[in-house]
Amino acid sequence: MTAFADPINRATRKLPAWPLYIIGAVPPAWLFWQGVTGNLGVDPVKVMEHQMGLWGLWLLIASLCVSPLRRFAGINLIRYRRALGLLCFFYIVGHLLIWLLLDVQLLSQIWADIVKRPYITIGMIGFALMIPLAVTSNNWSIRKLGRKWRQIHKLVYATAILGAVHFILLRKGLQIEPILYLGAILALLAARLVPNRRKPTR
Repeated sequence: MTAFADPINRATRKLPAWPLYIIGAVPPAWLFWQGVTGNLGVDPVKVMEHQMGLWGLWLLIASLCVSPLRRFAGINLIRYRRALGLLCFFYIVGHLLIWLLLDVQLLSQIWADIVKRPYITIGMIGFALMIPLAVTSNNWSIRKLGRKWRQIHKLVYATAILGAVHFILLRKGLQIEPILYLGAILALLAARLVPNRRKPTR
């Protein structure tokens, strides 16, 4: 395990987290360009809305992988977790803005959809839980909040489950892709419940 993890850890020590933000800005820019140039089919708004939400879910799952990788494989990617989480938030904000400004547009219809459509209700609850996570994803908040910071950031677990359920309900009917995402999230959360293996005492 160590032989596998050590080269990765040595390589990542030399790589700062900030390039992730630049890399993360490329897919939305490319998606927007594809929409403007008419390469997203007959309903480009729906395609952009779906892709931004899907990429946000991928990033959320990636951020949940960091702790199990360090614990069970010895691969330390902790310095990238904040960037993954913030990029996830920005993608979900984009997903929400496309729905609000380009898809629904009418304020009265927006509120009606949130109240009447369960998948939108769940999605909005998940987004609301993401806000304190994003706002406190900085060193100042860690210092000021102390132990409360860890409690706040446990909201990511509920956020991830709600995001996956939102996707399942959105697809209408049992489809394998969203179920696999929910299964992956539940497995990653369950991994956190596995007790630490302690060396036997003599």
